Amino acid sequence: MPTFTKPKIGLLGLMAGSYEPIFPGIIARQEAYAREIAADVADVADVYFPGAATDRESIANIMREFNQMQLDGILIILLTYSQGAWLVHPLQDNRLPVALAVVQPDHEVKDDWEELELTVNQGLHGAQDNANAIARLQLPCPIFAGDRKSAGFRTFVEDFAKAAQTHRHLRRMKVAVIGKMEGMNDILADEMAVLRKIGPEYCHETIGSIYSCMETVTKQEIDESIRRDKMIFDIDPGLTYDSHAYATRLYLGIKKFLDDGGYDAFTLHFDFATNDLRIRQLPLMAASHLMADGYGYAAEGDSLCASMVSAAHCIGNADGNFTEMYSMDFEKNAIIFCHAGEANWATHRKDMKPRLIDRYLGEGGLENPPTPIFTPEVGPATLTSLTPLVGDQFRLLVCDGEMLPKSDLKRCEMPYFFWRPNSGIEQCIEGWTRNGGTHHEVINIGSVAKRWEMLAAYLGVECVTI
Repeated sequence: MPTFTKPKIGLLGLMAGSYEPIFPGIIARQEAYAREIAADVADVADVYFPGAATDRESIANIMREFNQMQLDGILIILLTYSQGAWLVHPLQDNRLPVALAVVQPDHEVKDDWEELELTVNQGLHGAQDNANAIARLQLPCPIFAGDRKSAGFRTFVEDFAKAAQTHRHLRRMKVAVIGKMEGMNDILADEMAVLRKIGPEYCHETIGSIYSCMETVTKQEIDESIRRDKMIFDIDPGLTYDSHAYATRLYLGIKKFLDDGGYDAFTLHFDFATNDLRIRQLPLMAASHLMADGYGYAAEGDSLCASMVSAAHCIGNADGNFTEMYSMDFEKNAIIFCHAGEANWATHRKDMKPRLIDRYLGEGGLENPPTPIFTPEVGPATLTSLTPLVGDQFRLLVCDGEMLPKSDLKRCEMPYFFWRPNSGIEQCIEGWTRNGGTHHEVINIGSVAKRWEMLAAYLGVECVTI
């Protein structure tokens, strides 16, 4: 099962070692300052600081060490002035995302400062020299300038660390693909272009592999999972044990299949289940449970969207969700989203218990699939779509908005939500359509647009904020 720990980043503290003879003890002083920075952001990232990089050779050695440790990214700070030219070749050899923070030890310039205080707080022009080198190398590098004790700095480090971690996650990702809907255009992308540019490997699998795993699921495993469901959900009294148990067997079978194959995400086109006479239900509950467990998922063979749901789990707080725009509501200035019945119920409103219903579904002609019904947590939420264009060109669409509290639709037997884009529904829909946004989307609870924008830059992908 995918697990997302705190990101791990290296702190590259740059300073000129030639200051040490002038100000004995300055290196130790500035290293202590760097460790303070690492401690201040320890709740959002594990920061490794090996000591100050004081010359060209030590910069190269530390950067090489960061790459060998397979950290998620590198945060650069200036401990004093440091020559920008010394960073050029280490950056050319570097494979990790980088960010630059223009910070300093002291909050204000005091009247009694001497040359030492001016020297240890002079990271500004060192940052500019090094940033010029980064710009001339044409490397993506988000930059923060401000008070190191501010909430803005902590947020910047968290956003950078999560974007860098997601970049690494995508490069290691495996996605199981079981069929694709014929004629659906926006799910089609050059798989080698995806592998080369975005990272995930697509592995084409069969229903038979899942069925084999389903056969190994025991009654004890099924009953334990059902007991968990009864703690989490309000269970429809019309849902029989047999139906619930079969849906659970599907869920646990797919989970074993994913774990055995080392998969982070999957997509299963419903026609492949419908046409296989061994499958009795569409796996709506299975997909919902698996997203809640941290796997990526998308319907109808949309392997790119499944990858992005897994990326959303990493870039957010394990709250990635697969969804689809349905209708505009001009009274609420909102859009209603839902799909056939798959959604990450772990994002549900905490003041309302999700339901698990016995649900009639004409699509596919199979047995009633147990379906989780809920609406997500109210508040900020970021909608994204990775759009395939031509060849290895992709475009990431990002839109911030607000999840509304409405959760009283009487006859909607699908998980749904109303989302109000900050830009307004007309501009959102027009921008989405004009930029080729896909009809399957990913949504995160909370505002994480900055992280997606950073990730797009690291991937070399155009990013459009709508």
